[in-house]
Amino acid sequence: MFEERLPTKVWIEALMRRAQVAGAAAFVLQKGDESRGDVLIKVSTLDGAARVYAPRTSMEGERMFVDLESQNVGREERDVDDYVRRAKDRDRDLWIVEIEDRDGRHFLTEPVE
Repeated sequence: MFEERLPTKVWIEALMRRAQVAGAAAFVLQKGDESRGDVLIKVSTLDGAARVYAPRTSMEGERMFVDLESQNVGREERDVDDYVRRAKDRDRDLWIVEIEDRDGRHFLTEPVE
């Protein structure tokens, strides 16, 4: 079943606002296609560790996010940054958002695996 989605730009703005209201910092590292661009979310805990989340579509057609640690990205910030850099080079329409939060919160409202 096709699920109507917000334009990516609006979704990103809402995510960043949720993070900022909760006391975290959020930055757009790369702007992608405003209406349908894909998204990577990097979450830095400011202690050398980080995680990266990418969207997936479930079998039911719902948007969810996957913690890419399970895809061997690792938890070291330099490993996450290397992955993000490679993804950025592959896809110029990719939105990349970095959230800095000492508690490692991602602020995603969609399910995360």
